Amino acid sequence: MGMRIGPLYVRRSILIEAPPSRVWQEFESFERIDAWLGDGHTIHTFEPWVDGQVEFSVVVDREERWFGGPVLVLEPERELSFESNWHAPYEWPVPTFWTFRLTPLYDGTHVELFHHGFERLGADAADELEGYEAGWDVHHLQTLRSIVGR
Repeated sequence: MGMRIGPLYVRRSILIEAPPSRVWQEFESFERIDAWLGDGHTIHTFEPWVDGQVEFSVVVDREERWFGGPVLVLEPERELSFESNWHAPYEWPVPTFWTFRLTPLYDGTHVELFHHGFERLGADAADELEGYEAGWDVHHLQTLRSIVGR
């Protein structure tokens, strides 16, 4: 079924010349996902099943800040979605979400990363979206592509 993507989101994508079954292998364990998504974040927990936990940390203003939440959608070879909220004292009133979607395209896979749900933050939505739009790039997806092999 998949996670609904609301109107306020950051989206980054890449085309990888491999089938979704091969790309999905890089989502199946802590070690595999850490090899590409852990570049710029520290991944502490990755439990690839619905209700499993995903926990990261990142340095902001020389301080380690943790974030993450439960896995909401896990559809092998298609989608991984999880909640993302900062831990105290930086938490939002409600979480946002991360969604990875894999779609067959040509002879490869179109991989999309969405950070979404900013509309849930009310008056802070515009500033938060703008900040994350400026902060996300495609280096994680490029690393994923280099691991899979073009």
